[in-house]
Amino acid sequence: MMEKRYEEYAYVLDFLPHGRSGIRPTGRAGYRAGALVQLIGEEFFTLLEALAKEGVTLKLHDRVYVGKDAREEITYIIGRVSYEELTAAARMELPAVISRIVLNREKWFVNFFNTARAITPRMHALELIPGIGKKYMWQVINEREKKPFESFDDLQKRTELPNPVKLITKRVLEELSGESKYRLFTRVQ
Repeated sequence: MMEKRYEEYAYVLDFLPHGRSGIRPTGRAGYRAGALVQLIGEEFFTLLEALAKEGVTLKLHDRVYVGKDAREEITYIIGRVSYEELTAAARMELPAVISRIVLNREKWFVNFFNTARAITPRMHALELIPGIGKKYMWQVINEREKKPFESFDDLQKRTELPNPVKLITKRVLEELSGESKYRLFTRVQ
């Protein structure tokens, strides 16, 4: 079976009812007629730009369908954008929206803590999460061998790890802004 590589749902990071003008950092002309939306995908944290349907007004953090079937709010997806191409407002909203996605997908992220392995002989995937060094990494590994974690609360209680949602959010932000060469939760933009 072929792996699914596209987003079905995304969250609104910024809504520009009159589009925007100017040259983007990539050199592409940025002007588009119509209402422009910047979004972040729910599954791969893909940063997207799309045109909203005429007469549709979207609010920040709205969850919209961006899949391949008929869309209610979005006319079409213009394409992926880089972190640098996000508007200042979209960048401001990014941490809150990522936290919301992480909370909504708690089971998936808890499973990550239950199954993460070494990336190289000297580095474990858990160590790539900001705030997790050798000490917390071993606490997580030792506790999950006794019994898999069931929730973020369970993980936090048994390992004394600081807020896992915040740590994962920080990691996703690092990956999106290109600060890390490894990708745990996102794919290449």
